Amino acid sequence: MDIREASTISDAVRSGQVTAREVAAAALQRIEALDAKLGAFLTVEPERVLARADEIDRTIRERDYPLAGVPVAVKDNICTRNLRTTCGSRILRNYLPPYNATAVERLELAGAIIIGKANCDEFAMGSSTENSAFHVARNPYDPERVSGGSSGGSAVAVAAGMATLALGSETGGSVRQPASFCNVLGLKPTYGRISRYGLVAFASSLDCVALIGNNPRDIALLLGVLAGRDARDSTSSPVPVPDYAAELNKPVRGLKLGIPREFFGEGLDPEVKLAIEAAIGNAHSLGCELIDVSLPNTRYAIADYYIIAPAEASSNLARYDGVRYGERVSAPKDLSDMYKRTRSDGFGAEVKRRIMIGTYALSSGYYEAYYGRAMKVRTLIKRDYDRAFEKVDALISPVSPTAAFRIGEKISDPLSMYLSDIYTVTANLAGIPALSLPCGFTSAALPVGLQVLANQFQEAVLLRFAEAYAQSFPLASPPLQV
Repeated sequence: MDIREASTISDAVRSGQVTAREVAAAALQRIEALDAKLGAFLTVEPERVLARADEIDRTIRERDYPLAGVPVAVKDNICTRNLRTTCGSRILRNYLPPYNATAVERLELAGAIIIGKANCDEFAMGSSTENSAFHVARNPYDPERVSGGSSGGSAVAVAAGMATLALGSETGGSVRQPASFCNVLGLKPTYGRISRYGLVAFASSLDCVALIGNNPRDIALLLGVLAGRDARDSTSSPVPVPDYAAELNKPVRGLKLGIPREFFGEGLDPEVKLAIEAAIGNAHSLGCELIDVSLPNTRYAIADYYIIAPAEASSNLARYDGVRYGERVSAPKDLSDMYKRTRSDGFGAEVKRRIMIGTYALSSGYYEAYYGRAMKVRTLIKRDYDRAFEKVDALISPVSPTAAFRIGEKISDPLSMYLSDIYTVTANLAGIPALSLPCGFTSAALPVGLQVLANQFQEAVLLRFAEAYAQSFPLASPPLQV
């Protein structure tokens, strides 16, 4: 059974053409066949999955299930009640949350099946899933290459047909970059569009729950289920949720698309640039008007992000001390020894690096010089986007300067790894929605993604463009290498 389209599955389950159990069994069979090679999942409980499918089959006539029987992978930093949630870290390797995240709660109310917990960089800190404490998530187009990160497992699960949809999280490009590397769609919504309740915090002013799927219609369906105010999250927005599916049918002719010149400079791989330029030409052929724009403060974005995000991570991760949260080491000599050994043994190298950077940036005498100044620069980056959106409806650019790189290629060079996010972090700093859309392949058959960015709460514009583009320029994808 092909489980790649959510709307097709939901319609078939609701009409009785297929049962939710049959869909779940097909997904589990696919996971059993492929995941030992790909490492997309950290936890899968088949009996729990099938019991949930049976529950949907029993109640299908009584309830309105827009995602009836749809298998969804959930990134392992999103809380699932009584289902292991590790954040890809040894310090939480046996954590069973006593509650569901709001996003998970809404998925289950919509009739979805949580098929498993997806692999991720530890505490969502990374761009390759190599920082997972358990194993690397491998790219299904070349298993010797990374899947991207930090939501690499979520992207692999959807790309390889092990899940129909997936939840990831976004702090600086953690869904868009793996979506680009794995040839699927990844949507980072406006900050506050989806509740963060139950999303384990990394950098609270940047984090958001984000979505991965195979086509714009499925993303629109999923966003409609998840979006909206949640009283348990004070940062969630009361802005009304539009009918995203209906918005897909609106024309894109006349849409004004900005081309930010700062996103096409040094460091952009020639083959990626060629694919993006072809995609821009395709957008023009759809009747979109192309306009050059400038986002001058983009050059400060990586430095700005890597002050703000580690500073907030330092604060958020202080709770993992073996007393409040996290596994405690055995036989400590005293309280200080327990704290030191718990955190030293529990956290990986990248998490430690960011905690130290963040703690320094927040320390007495340095707060204003680093974090305070970074927040001012963040405002300048947001103003760049505000000015751009006075002229255009959306912006288009590359997602990543390269296609998927080889496993191990950048892990010992943190700066090179951080530069993988150079085109994505500004959307998080500005709090705007952005989407990665498959648009081509390199000569080595590696996927390339086109990034589309819009103003706050204009996800419908992104999805409308993505639908028109996908319908007019379908990709002849090379076969998966698994």
